[in-house]
Amino acid sequence: MAKVIGYCRISTTLQDLDIQKQLLFEYAQKNRIIIDEFIESESSSRLKPNERKIDELISKLNEHDILLVAELSRLGRNMLETLNIINELTEKGIKIIFIRQPELSTNSPHGKLLMAIYSYFAETEREYISIRTKQGLATARAKGVVLGRPRGAKNASGSPFDRCKNDIKKHLKLKVPVNSILKIINNQMNQKLSYTALRYYIEHDKELSMIW
Repeated sequence: MAKVIGYCRISTTLQDLDIQKQLLFEYAQKNRIIIDEFIESESSSRLKPNERKIDELISKLNEHDILLVAELSRLGRNMLETLNIINELTEKGIKIIFIRQPELSTNSPHGKLLMAIYSYFAETEREYISIRTKQGLATARAKGVVLGRPRGAKNASGSPFDRCKNDIKKHLKLKVPVNSILKIINNQMNQKLSYTALRYYIEHDKELSMIW
């Protein structure tokens, strides 16, 4: 059975979490919807996705579920990250309702067009990051910088992500969501590595975890 989750986030003490919750409750009551769970975050948009409970939110939502959010800006810290989150959720078959911006909701009369637009801009961003990364690597090689592991060096962890560690580090510095990094890596490596595996790799690598 489909569930309904409400997501609320405030980034300053001047904002009131209860105002967002009340807004979501009023919408649910008006539309005869029962909110099964609230995920609340009192944090700055500059924090990591896991600290803003975005990862928790994505993991709890499944196909046909509904996400209620006060407005678009509550999801991501910038438009590009927000588009990636929306695209990932819609690809999972989740309906997103922005209470204050119903015209941007994926269940609106032009929802299919919106999903296509969200998907297009998210994919464009991933391609741009991939191209920029490749150009940066090419420039480094042209300058004589040695990339990758030295010949004969042992692979301590034996992880398939080791080959992409430099790319992962660059994407993390650009604040690209882990889910989007995984898609880029899978495309580059022509593999289907899991989100859980990448999270584990980042969390247990001292250098990457400090950036993340």
